[in-house]
Amino acid sequence: MSQVINHQARRDRVRELMTKQDLRSVVVTNPSNVRYLSGFTGSNGAVVVGTVGDMDRLATDFRYYTQAATQCPDLAVIPAASTVLEASSVWCAQELLAPIGFESHHVTVRQLSQLRDKVEANCLIPTYDVVESLRAHKDDAEREFIRQACAISDAALARLVTEIRVGQTERDIARRLSWLMLEEGADADSFESIVAGGEHSAIPHHTPTDRALVAGDFLKIDFGALVAGYHADETRTFLVGAQPQAWQQEIFDLVALAQKAGIAALVPGADVRDVDAAARTVISEAGLGEHFGHGLGHGVGLDIHEVPFLGATSSGILSVGTPITVEPGVYLPGRGGVRIEDTLVVGLVEPVSLTCTTRELLVLGL
Repeated sequence: MSQVINHQARRDRVRELMTKQDLRSVVVTNPSNVRYLSGFTGSNGAVVVGTVGDMDRLATDFRYYTQAATQCPDLAVIPAASTVLEASSVWCAQELLAPIGFESHHVTVRQLSQLRDKVEANCLIPTYDVVESLRAHKDDAEREFIRQACAISDAALARLVTEIRVGQTERDIARRLSWLMLEEGADADSFESIVAGGEHSAIPHHTPTDRALVAGDFLKIDFGALVAGYHADETRTFLVGAQPQAWQQEIFDLVALAQKAGIAALVPGADVRDVDAAARTVISEAGLGEHFGHGLGHGVGLDIHEVPFLGATSSGILSVGTPITVEPGVYLPGRGGVRIEDTLVVGLVEPVSLTCTTRELLVLGL
């Protein structure tokens, strides 16, 4: 199904925020934010959002003029003989669009110092996560792309689990999963898949190796498909070649219970810290809190990790329609670990899971 994205409407939302900050323009350089506001996917681009729509521009260099005309026909191009940040900011100054906001989380100290040689320093105003705050609230087209990415992920995993056997290596499984996602319609992987067997499953972000699976291993797979720039994120933990030992079943059931509690807390208006606490308390009360050392989840979209974040020190309130992961884990160094992760959308009454692979402990390769 074709999805139409109104980039002008997105820039209008930025315009509303910058007007409240007395800015006459904002230069956006973060690649994901550039894509969000314009549709441009080249590696060298900046979007200028002016006080009125006809002052919006895309800055890029000679390599991307044709691509810009195709992807952003509504935006005139600022030729960038230098950096896109400099070209955009100088253009804004010449067009009397100062004060000029810039993305302080993306512009380096060196870039800012060099820019001040071209544009008066008092014209340059740092902004903080302006576009990111808007991206947290997904529109219908974005949610559909994420749904498609999640469906592809589920379909690829369903094929993969029928093939897994003792003796396969983590690296071979990761490569096969990537291929299956492509066959199911993915544009690419969301990120490098985490495939972790045995003791490696206790490493939250393990890089696949040539370690071969042996009977009785946990097998943790964290992966996702990419569709139209939008990410899926899903984790399942399996047993390979043998029924679970008591300790394996115990921590798996605990993580499943914690995830259930976290998902139940995903309601509109919930504080992100409270959602994290709902799941974390389950694990802490079982005496394993020290073995769950990461946040409960995060938003997904054009970036695999984006606001809102579910964590003990995070800030934010959940709203309807926000895609977000819930991914508690327990990791016992040298033994093994479990993580169960789903991508969900906050609903009016209850969240809707976009990843639908069973959350039961499956034994593979028997």
